[in-house]
Amino acid sequence: MSTPERIAQFEKMTAADPTNEMAHFSLGNAYLQAGRHAEAAKSLEKVIELSPGMSKAYQLCGQAMIGAGWADKSVDILNRGYTAAAERGDRMVEQAIGQLLVSIGRTPPTVTRAVNAAAEALRSSGTFVCRRTGRPGTRMTSSPMRGPVGDWIFENISAETWKDWIGQGTKVINEMRLDFSRDRDQEIYDQQMREYLGIDEAVVASFPVKSS
Repeated sequence: MSTPERIAQFEKMTAADPTNEMAHFSLGNAYLQAGRHAEAAKSLEKVIELSPGMSKAYQLCGQAMIGAGWADKSVDILNRGYTAAAERGDRMVEQAIGQLLVSIGRTPPTVTRAVNAAAEALRSSGTFVCRRTGRPGTRMTSSPMRGPVGDWIFENISAETWKDWIGQGTKVINEMRLDFSRDRDQEIYDQQMREYLGIDEAVVASFPVKSS
């Protein structure tokens, strides 16, 4: 599916359900890929409004604002996102946001020791923390699919968040009229899943594949 087609589909999804943060996230991402930075920023600001803990949305929103020529406006979004990522222990997003701030001549905020200590204490407690939400959750009993993506989901995503994706995935199938007998439709579904769960391609590529 081409980027213009994806944009049209996600515009339809957000119009049908304005509270669907993943539809807004996918729309913002598609706008960003098309170089429509102002529209991307607007969509991603909506994601942040609906899901303030979604640190990746702050990163892409700040990137879109910088692309639109709104560097000064991006600072608040990027600072908030930097702190949100630090609180969740999401180091990859934290570093990416820090690089965006440096690119516009700003210094990343100083994260308090309390924030770092709380994040480290949660990680060290043995409690399973969902990478997508940053909240404690239930670990799945097994990988939901084969391969490195399934391995990453098992290691990082809670059973509660996976259940939420199943509901969101059903919306994607219905709204986009996907037919899994077509390879392209399966690819669209998989892409939506990766976006929803926050699985960057770099993460997938670096995750070790379990030996059989």
